[in-house]
Amino acid sequence: MLAGCRSTLPLQVLSPLALDDASLVVSILNPTGSVLGGDRLRIDVHAGAGAHALLTTPSATRVHRTDGPVAVQEVQLAVESGAAVEWVPDHTIPHAGAAFRQVIRAHVAGDATLLAVDAFAVGRVARGEAFDFRSLESALQIVDDDGWLLHDRFVLAGEDRWRGLGFCEGAPYLATIVAVAPAPAETLAREAGAALAAVCGMRGGVGRLPRRGILVRCLAETAPALGDAVRATWNALRTAALGAEPLDLRKY
Repeated sequence: MLAGCRSTLPLQVLSPLALDDASLVVSILNPTGSVLGGDRLRIDVHAGAGAHALLTTPSATRVHRTDGPVAVQEVQLAVESGAAVEWVPDHTIPHAGAAFRQVIRAHVAGDATLLAVDAFAVGRVARGEAFDFRSLESALQIVDDDGWLLHDRFVLAGEDRWRGLGFCEGAPYLATIVAVAPAPAETLAREAGAALAAVCGMRGGVGRLPRRGILVRCLAETAPALGDAVRATWNALRTAALGAEPLDLRKY
């Protein structure tokens, strides 16, 4: 049940989708078509005890060029006892000259579950704009009742060196997927690894958090490969962590 909802432009929360799933599926839309320099976007999600929310977007998020202030998006996720939140937006595309900073903060109760996706293109790749953005920054900060679980952050300037060895290694699409759950981390890691191994056109790896979860990295050669990797990994993790069936979000 959606107990309360409020939004102001340039963000709009759409009515929950009626899908064959136990979760409440809510899509967050930017009806202006893109994020602009100087935008300050904030999204707050509170999942009460026992609730199950799945938050997504209708399509990829575009960030336009700016000669002025950076665009900022802050996401705050609060997941209470026995609840689950799945944060599964489509990837973000920074245009040439764009400046974007994002922070995703989450507090996950001891017996709660969080699945979170943070995915990017490095520009409008088909137009030859890879790594032509002014700046691109994203941070994932996750805590539970016992303290820090993850503080992960990258800051990129629009420089060609990020294509190289030890960075993106020629891949123009990247994603981080985090799972925090009561389920054994060994099970989460095994299922995520198997899902990645079945996807072509990408490279990925799985690491364990200090407790309660895993972190997955993906580098993809194409947007379809990125989408396949994210969907396969997310669906494998929602089954392992929540006992939920794979879900088609029907974005077509």
